[in-house]
Amino acid sequence: MNPVETTVYVVDDDPSVRAGLSRLLQSMGLTVKTFASAREFLEQPVSEEPGCLIVDLRMPAMSGLELQEQLMTRNLNLPVIFLTGYGTVPASVRAMKRGAVDFLEKPVDDQVLLDAIYQALEKDRGNRHKQAEAKAIQDRLTSLTPREYEVLTLIITGMINKQAASELGTTEKTIKVHRARIMEKMHCESLAQLVRLAEKVGVR
Repeated sequence: MNPVETTVYVVDDDPSVRAGLSRLLQSMGLTVKTFASAREFLEQPVSEEPGCLIVDLRMPAMSGLELQEQLMTRNLNLPVIFLTGYGTVPASVRAMKRGAVDFLEKPVDDQVLLDAIYQALEKDRGNRHKQAEAKAIQDRLTSLTPREYEVLTLIITGMINKQAASELGTTEKTIKVHRARIMEKMHCESLAQLVRLAEKVGVR
């Protein structure tokens, strides 16, 4: 993992915690941005590069769990690590059910924290890759004409050209032409590849 391409956000109302985490993470070559409150963090734009968020559970005005809710509401899929001195079982369960990477209690072992961070960063890389792939597939689908899209939805179910032609009230030759254009626009060399792409974006 190249740490230059990642950002770790730290949200904690304790200045000593922010300073300590910043020193630790910077010593590992990670880019760190610290915030004294959830509000302060939400007012700043999140980098386009992969990253993760380390957040305290109990903070004035807006708690860590409330910040996690805000991220979900805003569709900011930033992996979250909770780091707190006031951990409870209900809070940890709630956080993990919402997708938190880990729920760690202060004081935390440096290596345990770093392992959680690297796991979170890897998760974010994977999420971003999937999002980029889905967007590329959607862009290809958008390039299809309405009739080509109709043909696509039929042939990925296993229909042969003759059956698709009967379903759409057209000729087998016309379906063959549409099919060839679909394969070209979707950048697919086989029906199996086309089916896999369609499944990734929920087209059935």
